[in-house]
Amino acid sequence: MQRLIIDGKKILSGSIAISGSKNATLPILAATILNKNTKINNIPFVNDIFTMIKLLKFIGLKCRLTKKKNSLEVINLKKNINTVAPYKLVKTMRAGILVLGPLLARYKKAKVSLPGGCAIGSRPVDLHLFALKKLGAKIKIKNGYIFASATNGLNGTKIKFPSISVGATENAILASVAAKGVTIIDNCAIEPEIKDLIIFLKKLGAKIEIKKRKITIEGSVLQKKISHKVICDRIELGTYLIAGALSAKKLKLKNVNPTFVKNEIRILKKMGVKMKIKKDFIEVYKSNNLKKINIKTEPYPGFPTDLQAQIMILMTQAKGISKIRENIFENRFMHVPELKRMGAKIEILNNTAYIYGPSLLNGAEVMATDLRASVSLVLAALIADKRTNINRIYHLDRGYQDLEKKLVQCNAKIIRQY
Repeated sequence: MQRLIIDGKKILSGSIAISGSKNATLPILAATILNKNTKINNIPFVNDIFTMIKLLKFIGLKCRLTKKKNSLEVINLKKNINTVAPYKLVKTMRAGILVLGPLLARYKKAKVSLPGGCAIGSRPVDLHLFALKKLGAKIKIKNGYIFASATNGLNGTKIKFPSISVGATENAILASVAAKGVTIIDNCAIEPEIKDLIIFLKKLGAKIEIKKRKITIEGSVLQKKISHKVICDRIELGTYLIAGALSAKKLKLKNVNPTFVKNEIRILKKMGVKMKIKKDFIEVYKSNNLKKINIKTEPYPGFPTDLQAQIMILMTQAKGISKIRENIFENRFMHVPELKRMGAKIEILNNTAYIYGPSLLNGAEVMATDLRASVSLVLAALIADKRTNINRIYHLDRGYQDLEKKLVQCNAKIIRQY
């Protein structure tokens, strides 16, 4: 099993190009089921993307990857394809369920395994199925699979989610664009990744309007040869902003859109982090006098749960008691016992973490538990005294392209042991 060996206390300096967004690319890949010929640029080369490409190939689409250009061409000329998403491909990646909506919309049936991904809570698929049932789908769950059908096609309707869900919003959009009539989706997620999906679908000919948390879609035929450039990964950007605040003389982050992380920038500035912000790059500097802060995770534009573990490392270096209230997932403090092994002083009470700082972190043998938790251990290791060994790093490869390469070129000392 692979692991990362990291020697801490190295001062970072240099520049990092931020990759395309994994969470924007995945629903766009699912949307290619609706089209004949699609070219997607700026895709990140991470395992979740490779798994989704394998799934599209299994379904029957032709996929041509050009690694030098970070691009993918997807061709779907078949009238009849395999409308199954098997367990072996969906078990490691929650986004596999996103093929459910487009398969139903175009082919009127789908059999999709209940999804896997990170073990950070129950994350039920109830809201996905709630939306599809509203559109007229008949659904049953049997033997770990979702069986869905819409013999006469899907029909436009009003969908009001009882709570905000990114994945369910995406599935509802992907199904509604090819449904008959008008669909109104209320109380929906409005992440930049969802807006990127809408931009992509509009290029296909979809008629979509978004206003606050309401999306209106008029069903239409989507058949165009198009190309689309995926937005930058705001979670990767936030991760490296925190890395720079922890240990950089100067770290320049390129190919970015600072508006995607406006709230995160505000919070980092409040903690005392120094940054230089331009239209397409951000420079961040190590901050020696960090201030405590209280935050809570919320749907966008609130603070993202996917950066909760990373900012916790910054809090260990701030003076005083900082607090994080986790409102999205009930099981997302699994990295805390590993951080405690490194000397962090953290207490968990219900859904709130109390971080006492500043703490001197020491290298240790630790184990990654999920994607974002694993990168938080990397951040901790960068500032820890002596050496840290991080095990089970396959989580990292699901969501961060060339992580150690990007950090090593900025003076970090990291070795991947096979």
